[in-house]
Amino acid sequence: MGAELSKTSTMDETSDEPPTSAVLLDNCHFSQVVFNNVEKFYVPGGDVTCYYTLTQNIIPRGKDWVGIFRVGWKTTREYYTFMWAPLPSDVHSDTAVRQQIQFKAYYLPKDDEYYQFCYVDQDGVVRGASVPFQFRAETEDDILVVTTQGEVEEIELQNKNLHKENEELKASCASLQKQNIDLQEEVNKTQELQNSLESLRSNTEKLELELSSLKKENKHLKERDDCREAELHQLKEQIQNVTSDKERLETRLKTALDHMDQLQSQVLNYEKEVENLSHVDHDKTEQLESLKEENRQLRMTRTPQKLREENDRLLRHLSQAREVSSSFSVVSPAQAPIPAPEVGGLLFGNPYCAAGANLGAGAADLASIRRCPMCDEVFPEDIETSQYEAHVQSHLLECPLCSETFEKSNKQVFDDHIFCHGLE
Repeated sequence: MGAELSKTSTMDETSDEPPTSAVLLDNCHFSQVVFNNVEKFYVPGGDVTCYYTLTQNIIPRGKDWVGIFRVGWKTTREYYTFMWAPLPSDVHSDTAVRQQIQFKAYYLPKDDEYYQFCYVDQDGVVRGASVPFQFRAETEDDILVVTTQGEVEEIELQNKNLHKENEELKASCASLQKQNIDLQEEVNKTQELQNSLESLRSNTEKLELELSSLKKENKHLKERDDCREAELHQLKEQIQNVTSDKERLETRLKTALDHMDQLQSQVLNYEKEVENLSHVDHDKTEQLESLKEENRQLRMTRTPQKLREENDRLLRHLSQAREVSSSFSVVSPAQAPIPAPEVGGLLFGNPYCAAGANLGAGAADLASIRRCPMCDEVFPEDIETSQYEAHVQSHLLECPLCSETFEKSNKQVFDDHIFCHGLE
């Protein structure tokens, strides 16, 4: 029946169903909202205005509502029609606030049963209820009946019955309050379970997403596993090849170790030979020092020998020149001039000075001729001394350490000389 009654709820405010509860009357708080000026009879076919007062014991909320219930209802789901309760301007007022709601005639009951107003909060709990009333017109018969004694007794009897019913309702309300507490706890637990359920649903969705991701990853891993198996097969073949190579290398290593032992034995022999060679090298060094000294002495004696040979050659040349010049004129040896040696003369001296004063006039003319003692190149008499000395110096190698000179034709002697310096 409650479901049928709920269909007649007013459509002026909203089509949503009001928040109701299966809690029985025991948990109702009828004193928090007081209904005022409730008529005993409301004329059918007209709008009904409901007046009520919000006490300081209730804080109104947006989903509170006022419903019309048939007397004898057990839960707030059994409303006939309802209207959303308007919020006062000061929700948290510390004083009582008077409010009113108008129910349209179209949604009101059409029978003559007893009904009452009830204020229900957004948790579905009744916070106030009015005295019973009916939807029917007052007639003159009703007014006249009230004046008769019999009707008065009947009304008193009805009032007595209503009072008894009211007491029963109060007792039922107390029982319902206790049940409401239990149900409220159940509701709280249910709410917690709903929250847990929502959390589980959220976690389930996440897990489903993760499962989908894992499936994709698993598929990818399977594909990679197939590739790994192929790679593993190749690696096994490579391992077999490496094992074969290892065996061959171990054989070669063993051979190499044996050879190394032989080489170590040879190294020991070589070390002994090196030690002997070091002694020989020491002896060679001493011999080299002796050769250096001998070389120095040879160099000291080599230059005079060379000059002597050059001098003899020049004397022969001068003798030939004298024979040639004798055919033209004869000059007395006493009259022939004796050339004096130049100051700061040639690097090897004037080779013509050794001829003495016995040279004739032809010898005097040839005395001015300059010839390189190394390459026999003849220079004119007007050549500068520095040019002649530079030419002779080009045939020589000078030691950068001791400034001794050596002929370029004997470069080996020069190299031996430099090597001797390196051993010092």
